[in-house]
Amino acid sequence: MTPIFDTHAHYDDEAFDQDREEMLSSLAMHGVAKVCNIGAGIESSKSTLELSRKYDWMYCALGVIPGKCSEINDESWEWLCNAAKEEKKCVAIGEIGLDNHWDDDPKEVQEHWFIAQMDLARQLHKPIVVHSREAAKDTIDIMREHKASEIGGVIHCYSYTKESARDFLEMGFYFGIGGVVTFKNAKKLAEAVRYIPMSAIVLETDCPYLAPTPHRGERNYSGYLPLVAEEIARIKQIPFEKVVETAWYNAHSLYKIDIL
Repeated sequence: MTPIFDTHAHYDDEAFDQDREEMLSSLAMHGVAKVCNIGAGIESSKSTLELSRKYDWMYCALGVIPGKCSEINDESWEWLCNAAKEEKKCVAIGEIGLDNHWDDDPKEVQEHWFIAQMDLARQLHKPIVVHSREAAKDTIDIMREHKASEIGGVIHCYSYTKESARDFLEMGFYFGIGGVVTFKNAKKLAEAVRYIPMSAIVLETDCPYLAPTPHRGERNYSGYLPLVAEEIARIKQIPFEKVVETAWYNAHSLYKIDIL
């Protein structure tokens, strides 16, 4: 069977502090061959970078999520720019974007650092990992205005309509699909997944969050991704192996990683 690439994980999260090494060592037994661990702030990006250096099969994205942008200062911004430029394991800038659900950062602060980090990705020829929650129109408008189609990347934990999916598809973006697609109340997402071509879908966990049914509410991890692939296969009425194989190639294309 084709191996699985978890394109969005947070194994640096404290939820894994008690058994991180054992958990990561077990992934191969579940068919998971590669993981991209995603930074969600300056400190998270630092721990993410260290973690990716420990495992040959782990890559990382470095970035500051909305909600943490107010923490950025001249020193931390310089570190982020230099680390993203110099570190070979860094394959993307993220996660970055807009979040209208939480109000930890003012809207103008979120937008400023979303644009600044998009510009960094453009300079470094790296894709972006976009976090967008309850902010579809604002996200699309900013991405269009700043020509995100020239940068490329993935809409992480896609949760919007098929109409919004059309806008992101026009910009050439991939869609990260995870455990939410298995939830009974995810009818809007199921409709979007049915619409989005398999050539634009990658698998992700966002672990330790958003574990798929029947593990909803538990700590998530990459070993649950076959459940996500099974649901995508059911929705799109295609073979499970087709989902896994296509997502594997898409993940490498997204992060510009050679398939060895």
